[in-house]
Amino acid sequence: MIVDVITIFPDMFSGPMSASMVGLARERGLLELRIHDLRDYTTDRHRSTDDYSYGGGPGMVMRPEPLFRAVRAVQALEPEPATVVFLTPSGERFSQQVAEDLSVRERLILVCGRYEGFDERTFALADKRLSVGDYILTGGELPAMVVIDALTRLIPGVLGHEGSAADESFSEGLLEYPQYTRPAHFEGSDVPEVLLSGDHARIAAFRRREAIVATARMRPDLLPDAHLSEEERALARDVLEGSNERD
Repeated sequence: MIVDVITIFPDMFSGPMSASMVGLARERGLLELRIHDLRDYTTDRHRSTDDYSYGGGPGMVMRPEPLFRAVRAVQALEPEPATVVFLTPSGERFSQQVAEDLSVRERLILVCGRYEGFDERTFALADKRLSVGDYILTGGELPAMVVIDALTRLIPGVLGHEGSAADESFSEGLLEYPQYTRPAHFEGSDVPEVLLSGDHARIAAFRRREAIVATARMRPDLLPDAHLSEEERALARDVLEGSNERD
């Protein structure tokens, strides 16, 4: 996968995007990450990427000319077209499902917003707009890193165990089941007996149940879209009713 990032702060990516799984994927040639400075596509001596908003108001707006030049130039680096994603609070909320969809694309261009946002006309370049949550950050660089990290984990060959990505939180619309490691006994708390049994069917059933319970307690908003049987939905309702009674 090739990912190009357009930003006015290219140095923000050097550390985080060279470590952990992203760094490993780059070393293995599974991910090609290229960072482009938007200021390189300006034409004035101040290398301006923003200007005042028509109609007044606080803050500055990202100008369309440098962004159009940058996206078009980066698109032209490879023969196959790229999917252009703008990181902006006005975008679709990023989710595991969106990550899975984007992870099969050959090329992505991530455009990082700044200031009060993009000139509305620049969205003509975008195939998708993404937001990483309902809060405001100072720019799109951190959201771009979140997207890159989430996508990288889905590239075949990146994770040590190919089943890891499919067996985590949100992969089936549920939170992940509780995890335990050694020691089996720690400060009066024991690992559930079933996990020590070696009975894979029992372990799978236990983990499935615990994932539903955890989701009902911590993220009940996920349950309507989760893939659950009628029996599992009844379990989730029981957990929710118990939580409401305690409240």
